[in-house]
Amino acid sequence: MNLQKQNYTKGLESLMNSITQNSKNTKRYLPHELKTRENAVKMYRNCNDIGYVCRKYHISRSSLWRWNKKYDGTKESLEDKSHRPLSKHPSSHTDEEIKWIQDLIRRNPHITLNEIWYKLKINKGYTRKPASLYRILRKIGYYNNPEIKGTSKRHNQEYHTPTEIGKKWQIDVKYVPKECKTKDIPNDKNYYQYTCIDEASRERYLYWYEEHTPENTVDFVKRSIRYYGYKTEEIQTDNGMEFTYNQAQIKKEHPMDVLLKELGIKHHKIRPRTPEHNGKVERSHRNDNERFYSYLKFYSLEDLRKQGSQYLKRSNRIPMAVLEYLTPKEKRAELEKKCA
Repeated sequence: MNLQKQNYTKGLESLMNSITQNSKNTKRYLPHELKTRENAVKMYRNCNDIGYVCRKYHISRSSLWRWNKKYDGTKESLEDKSHRPLSKHPSSHTDEEIKWIQDLIRRNPHITLNEIWYKLKINKGYTRKPASLYRILRKIGYYNNPEIKGTSKRHNQEYHTPTEIGKKWQIDVKYVPKECKTKDIPNDKNYYQYTCIDEASRERYLYWYEEHTPENTVDFVKRSIRYYGYKTEEIQTDNGMEFTYNQAQIKKEHPMDVLLKELGIKHHKIRPRTPEHNGKVERSHRNDNERFYSYLKFYSLEDLRKQGSQYLKRSNRIPMAVLEYLTPKEKRAELEKKCA
């Protein structure tokens, strides 16, 4: 029994050694050069022995038949040809549509996909879906590095966005970049953008101040109510000093809390160091950097407010994917119609 086992083991080892040796001696042939293809076709036409030619040049019979059919006496006839269709797909973008897109990008280098789609829809009668526009933007090289994808944080608790306007606002403050100031403004002079966004419609209100103080916060809340034409049931903010006091350090009530109590509005403060809980207003600030501050230059607070007011009108008329490609203004009108 042991002798049979030893013989079986030796036989298995010799078999494995022979397979390994054969694999080392076997060459892996890459796509053949044009010279090789031409020589193989010429030899086949001379001797008419397809088996011999295939063994000599290590090629398949189907490849040799295909080359022989294509060969017209020149090497160029043996080149691999593209398998792309000769004509465009009937539903593909026309040259005129591609020119519209390229002209928009050239005039507005920081324009987004949603803005391109909306402008084409309004001004040119563009009827294609945003997904189709995205593919053509990829094709013409609009996205420099499409492989880089941001990683989104996932939270354990699901966030419920209101479906009616006036249910909840998010308010936050953004620092205006120093690069936007002209030489007329001192370097140590700072400006701040207050932002309010209605969670249901995504409609925003913006106003600019020289300081982010509790008094300016109270003024901004009053301005927001006048702008929207209604007061909300709840306002959500972070724990900055402009919104709330640390009761362990300051015992008196914050001016914003005093105002909200008078108006009957609930003040919800997110957990410390969790700006993602105020995600809608934080995301809108990132859009402001790309669409507004990246090319803004102002020489005074009045000039900043004037340019910002024009930008606010424009930003509330940009379609959003989360709103099923409606603008915040259109979404508000739709929600008001449902509530009527």
